[in-house]
Amino acid sequence: MKYRRIFTIVIDSFGIGAMDNAADYGDVGCDTFGHIADKVPEIKIPNLIRMGLTQLHPAPVLTSPQPSDRIGKYARLNEKSNGKDTMTGHWEMMGLEIKTPFQTFTDTGFPKELIEALEKETGHRVIGNKAASGTEILDELAEEEIKTGAMIVYTSSDSVLQICGNEETFGLDELYRCCKIARELTMKPEWKVGRVIARPYVGKKKGEFKRTANRHDYALKPYGKTAMDALKEAGFDVISIGKIRDIFDGEGITQAIRSKSSVQGMEQTIECLDQDFTGLCFTNLVDFDALWGHRRNPQGYAEELEKFDVLLGQFLEKMKEEDLVIVTADHGNDPTFKGTDHTKERVPFLAYSPSMKTSGRIDDQNCFAVIGATIADNFGVAMPEGTIGTSILKQLD
Repeated sequence: MKYRRIFTIVIDSFGIGAMDNAADYGDVGCDTFGHIADKVPEIKIPNLIRMGLTQLHPAPVLTSPQPSDRIGKYARLNEKSNGKDTMTGHWEMMGLEIKTPFQTFTDTGFPKELIEALEKETGHRVIGNKAASGTEILDELAEEEIKTGAMIVYTSSDSVLQICGNEETFGLDELYRCCKIARELTMKPEWKVGRVIARPYVGKKKGEFKRTANRHDYALKPYGKTAMDALKEAGFDVISIGKIRDIFDGEGITQAIRSKSSVQGMEQTIECLDQDFTGLCFTNLVDFDALWGHRRNPQGYAEELEKFDVLLGQFLEKMKEEDLVIVTADHGNDPTFKGTDHTKERVPFLAYSPSMKTSGRIDDQNCFAVIGATIADNFGVAMPEGTIGTSILKQLD
């Protein structure tokens, strides 16, 4: 065992340039990091630069430290799976290749046949049925839902079906019942979304509506075992922070920690440095995607990166010799690009341990699954049958 604790931190949607097959997704010219740096040239992310980010993606507006100041090993990862959503990216990191992408209904809303089936099975009329911000759709439709007993159904640029219900008038139990029905209906291949999400809220009129903490995700279970399962079955700890528990539907996890924001998620990851565990701490920081990428706000994205970079510096200072951190992403979401969808991009692989004797670039890798394979290799466990990915542990000097 080379490292006793491995921390994998996912900056959700932080792509570093279009993949070679971006044209297949309508994403030619996308570049999340590059375009943020162009729009916000004063961005301050010294720790990401120290870890090699600008060696993977030159950004002339940013001043890199001298070569002697750089730390760790860094590479660009290409996604092998067919898709560009959250579940696809994370599942591939842990060894699963997605050949049939999860369905998205961003441009059209859900098919008439699905909506009719949902109305029949739940007994509620559906309103909404479009891609929307979760807060904006409440201002638009919540008063109608409260008055009529209708059910707000909407989606986003991810593979999700979301249902809103007022906790006082619709009721949590009824909301959860309807979501379970939606989950069953969306198991059909042509309707298969990655997650059905219950979105409860409180309030009686526009301007007062607020979503509550009683959200519940009905996710697909991974179609096979992952690196996380291999670790758990071998007796190692697998700590999830943020959305990780939902993305894997709890599979392969020994301890789950929920986060209210990306800042809190990173703070919780720093706190885990004080825990005595042996295994993996896997963190997702979702605000980059949800608050700034989808809402096409490069300034907000840049400010979120700066907050993260400060906390990353604190994390690096607290690391022990036997710790390894991997900073990466699950897809792109260029806040300057057309539409509001994810973008098909390479992602960074920034790895550091205080025990590393050298720093430098590693060759580009052909799948995200090098992460899971490297973690499994470190702990001496075999990747489950049917997974992809080759360990690059030996390259992490």
